[in-house]
Amino acid sequence: MTGITGRDRNIFLTWLVWPLLTLGIYHFVWYFKINREARDFDDRTEADPVLSVLAVTLGALIIVPVFVSIYQSGVRIALMQRSAGVAPSCNPWIGLILSFFAGLHALYYQHELNEIWRHYGSPEEGTHVALVS
Repeated sequence: MTGITGRDRNIFLTWLVWPLLTLGIYHFVWYFKINREARDFDDRTEADPVLSVLAVTLGALIIVPVFVSIYQSGVRIALMQRSAGVAPSCNPWIGLILSFFAGLHALYYQHELNEIWRHYGSPEEGTHVALVS
C-alpha cells in the first residue's frame, strides 16, 4: 500500500508569519492542505478538505464545528503517523487546547506532520511512499 507525501513546512511561518501577511487567509488555505494531505496519504483516512474548511469558517457561527474539526484533524494526523510506521505522538486533545491560545494548534499539527515527512527523508510533495498496513 502506498501514500502520497505532503509538504514539509516551516512551523513558525505556518503559524504566525503567513497568516499575519495574508490577514488570516493563509490559515484556511493551510487547513485545507493538511486535510487534503491526510486524505491523499492514506485512503483509509476519511477526510474532506472542503468540509473541514467550512467547519472552521462558517461553522464558527455555531461554535462547535470548529472544535470538532480541529480535534478530528489531530486524529487524522495520528492515523497518518501510524500508517507511516512512526509512533503516534499527535494528541488531538493537545491540538484542541492549543487552539484556544493564539491558534497554536497550527504550529503543533504542522510539527507533527513534518515528523512524518522527515521519516521518509523529506521527499518532494506528491511522492509515493510505502505505508505500513
